[in-house]
Amino acid sequence: MTAAVIFDLDGTLVDTCEDLGAALNHTLNLHNFSQVEKVDYSPAISNGVKALLDVGFGSELKKFDQDLLRQQVLDYYAQNIAVHSHCFDGIQALLDGLRSAGIPVAIMTNKPTFLTLPLLKHIAALKDIQVVVCGDTLDEAKPSPKPLLHAAEQLQVNPNDCIYVGDAERDIQAARAAKMRSVVALWGYVPSEAIALSWEADLNLTNPEALLKHI
Repeated sequence: MTAAVIFDLDGTLVDTCEDLGAALNHTLNLHNFSQVEKVDYSPAISNGVKALLDVGFGSELKKFDQDLLRQQVLDYYAQNIAVHSHCFDGIQALLDGLRSAGIPVAIMTNKPTFLTLPLLKHIAALKDIQVVVCGDTLDEAKPSPKPLLHAAEQLQVNPNDCIYVGDAERDIQAARAAKMRSVVALWGYVPSEAIALSWEADLNLTNPEALLKHI
């Protein structure tokens, strides 16, 4: 039986792609670089700011102070954190279904606290989730299992009875290390379905509501 479901945030619960892309393009504009289209930056979203900068600056990135570029992206993003961001289709129905079944939920994201909590306040479906573990909550982030184990402890459930849903390989690695059932959110920012399937998660789902059949 499933005691709890823990979710990644970006690319799993919330489509943050356009807001993060806007922060990248703002930074590119500051340095007179061409804008990047969504189709090009979206696969990098789940891999953090460095991956976005790689997409935007390419081989020229090494010529810049990357700490400065990262801060410019984060500053713009923090000030415009939920202009376009919203839950993926089906997330509200999934959360309602879990609530009806009496299954608690939590969020475990590598996003830092100073960005995670303000974002959640803007997303009505998520603002009441009590257990939120961020990338800087502990001394290790995913793919370490520590944050997932911490989330399970906060929920007061056995990790073996939890499901973790994410859209990146590190999510599946963390779930496996924590002895949780792993689910790939194929609706998220996976590089491709073929690559996602190669991660060998316990479940690979194309829409959120499908999880309700596996709890």
